[in-house]
Amino acid sequence: MADLLVYRAEGEAVVHGGDLYGFTVTEWRLPATYPPFAAVLFVPTAWIPVPALKVAFLAGNALLLARFVALSARLAGRTAPLPLLCAATGLALWLEPVFQTLLFGQVNLAIACLVLWDLTRPPGARAKGLVLGIAAGVKLTPAIFIAYLFLTARRKEAATATASFAGTALFGALLLPSATVDFWTRRVFETGRVGKAWIIDNQSLQGLIARAAGTETPGLAWALPASALAATGLWLATRARDPRSDRWGILLTAFTALLVCPISWSHHWVWCVPLLAVLLAEGRMLLAAATALVFTARTMWLVPHEGDRDLHLPWWQQPLASPYPLLGLALLAGAAVVLRRRGAALPDRPGNPLPNARQPSARSSSASMMR
Repeated sequence: MADLLVYRAEGEAVVHGGDLYGFTVTEWRLPATYPPFAAVLFVPTAWIPVPALKVAFLAGNALLLARFVALSARLAGRTAPLPLLCAATGLALWLEPVFQTLLFGQVNLAIACLVLWDLTRPPGARAKGLVLGIAAGVKLTPAIFIAYLFLTARRKEAATATASFAGTALFGALLLPSATVDFWTRRVFETGRVGKAWIIDNQSLQGLIARAAGTETPGLAWALPASALAATGLWLATRARDPRSDRWGILLTAFTALLVCPISWSHHWVWCVPLLAVLLAEGRMLLAAATALVFTARTMWLVPHEGDRDLHLPWWQQPLASPYPLLGLALLAGAAVVLRRRGAALPDRPGNPLPNARQPSARSSSASMMR
């Protein structure tokens, strides 16, 4: 639970007035990488003995996984009775991102639960967007969902999330002014501080390109495609959103974030859980089985990766080293094809319904996304 030890060290730095971004812990010399607001939330971990803290995190992540499964079912328009919820939670532990989250003592499941809970609340729910902004204040990547809300004309929710996110930054500045200046003017731009982009642990687009090109710093070879992919992914997400179901818009936004983020460790891909839930709910059994295989095969750990061997993989090992970004790209490509076909089938007059014999239900409309 190396990441848990980093969180504890962050809490200790706040309690004792240490340099929040000046320490490293564990044999891997891991630094703090989250905003100061997150460090404040980690303060209670400094008061708990490490063995007890590890047990608490393990139990907490197991409960969070069960909650994440339930929220994933809600995203898919289903409910999960207790026996099914327990079985699905047990099976989800076999998914590599989930297992790695528990292994490292990560907060991925907590962040994903906050985001998914807020986004799946009914339209017009009180203070919708508030929790999303808090999640972005802990770990910056959920901020892409704020952009998604703006692009889908949910301006009140987007404004609430933006204000909430800004509030976390202000709260961190009030308690840790020097650390706040350090983070927002310097540390936030040091992506190399998070880790080496080219190692197989990094399942982002940058990791894929770095390993394929055999270079530690892909530079523009990554930055330009990533920028185009971010714009394309958000555009697809807004087009995929159905007024009666937001499932594919949320999923495409999540996978776009995982692809374009400079570093997306394999355990960040816990969004495979709601993806599987939606595929199963829509009856896409073969796609669900293929997706489950990708996230349980652990192929990236089977290729040589000691030292810098990640940079010298033969061509046939490249797909094995980057299964998650390849799946993410396939998901976006599939969505583009479906939306193009849907657009070609639409009548020329705006506002006309889909050219079916009857109006599609929320379930059938969203199900067409993966056909």
